Amino acid sequence: MARTTAELPKVCIIGAGCSGITAAKALYEHGFDFDCYEKSDRVGGNWVFGNKNGMSSAYRRLFINTSRERMQYSDFPMPKHYPTFPHHSQVAEYFDAYVDHFGFRSRIQFETGVRRAEQVSDGTWVITLDDGRTSRYDALIVANGHHWNPRYPEPPFPGEFQGLTLHSHHYIDNDIFRDKNVVILGMGNSAMDIACESSEVAKQTFLAARRGAYIIPKYIFGKPLDQIVTTAKIPWSVRQRMFEWTLRLTVGRMEDYGLPKPDHRFGEAHPTISGRILDRITHGVITPKPNIAELLGSQVRFTDGSIEDVDVIVYCTGYKVTFPFFDEDFISAPDNDLPLFRRVFKPDIPNVFFIGLLQPLGAIMPLAEAQGQWVASYLKGEYALPSRADMEADMERERARMFARYVKSKRHTMQVDFDDYLADLDKERRRGEARARKRGQALPIPRQVP
Repeated sequence: MARTTAELPKVCIIGAGCSGITAAKALYEHGFDFDCYEKSDRVGGNWVFGNKNGMSSAYRRLFINTSRERMQYSDFPMPKHYPTFPHHSQVAEYFDAYVDHFGFRSRIQFETGVRRAEQVSDGTWVITLDDGRTSRYDALIVANGHHWNPRYPEPPFPGEFQGLTLHSHHYIDNDIFRDKNVVILGMGNSAMDIACESSEVAKQTFLAARRGAYIIPKYIFGKPLDQIVTTAKIPWSVRQRMFEWTLRLTVGRMEDYGLPKPDHRFGEAHPTISGRILDRITHGVITPKPNIAELLGSQVRFTDGSIEDVDVIVYCTGYKVTFPFFDEDFISAPDNDLPLFRRVFKPDIPNVFFIGLLQPLGAIMPLAEAQGQWVASYLKGEYALPSRADMEADMERERARMFARYVKSKRHTMQVDFDDYLADLDKERRRGEARARKRGQALPIPRQVP
């Protein structure tokens, strides 16, 4: 039975980045009354270089490390004239075009931050904006991103450093490295990019690693790596062996480049993708180092005992998952860990949903798109959740598999495999649609807000 907008719950979306706009599109297409609040003056979130809200981690020469076809939304392909791995400006333009193509820009309130989100006694949400205005909603979608609040080494390294220190979040371009001795700490994607950029102008660049990682080129056998073996029908253990064999054949061992040997198998930590770093190492313009042991004023001592003169340190040490609009004792992610049913639903709060709060082996955009459609289907009564006990059992199984597979780290608290997640979500939606038909026509969250 078709429902009027007046019957559907009124929804608030926090954030209009690459995840929030998928939720907004889904609600718009399904006829919901909703507001989307965005602190910046444009959509795109992390992909907007120099974002007015100060939350973007994009730097001037950033290119994506997932291929165009694997990053695009299912019903809005990226332009064919884009390169296989587009520049951040092209990605931001794509998000703008997506919003305009589907016609929901007017539903986004720009330069409007959410100061507080509070659930009141009747279960509805009171949203307080930065300018003091308040509004009430029946449901809340959180899409505020998780790559904007920098995390530094914990605990801090002993000693003091007299040079320039910054987190990768604040990095813009390599002018700050010219003719300097630079230490880049980290083995993730940002560390590889920034180390390569530093090596172009610095006197010397040191890449310090706290642990080993597998570095994967963007292309293998003439194809983008993320377009090889992209089916969930092949068991992960088989795919893992295939990737290990392929990397050994095409790249070799990490220790052959002077990098630390990974203490895990491929796929047991978030992979690092770079088509340049190994080349720069073999040409001697980047020198691998172990972890920092001590800061010595204008020098750095590493755990192998070596000491180097250093002018700049860049910490590529990840981010904190935070929700500044929630009371910390209400909803928070200590050590970056917030258990959710399929990374979206919080079983004890049936009208709050998280979009894009996951770390895929692949691009986040298609997964956020699927999540947004899932939430819209639920709010419209076309999908019904399992029982709370079944959801919590599912969460325990998922978390047990994740923690057993991945290296123990605050980086690995919400990992998913791209194709497996989409396939499993499709199955769960079909099961939930059958539950909804059996249950009848009642909305899971009836409209209470006038």
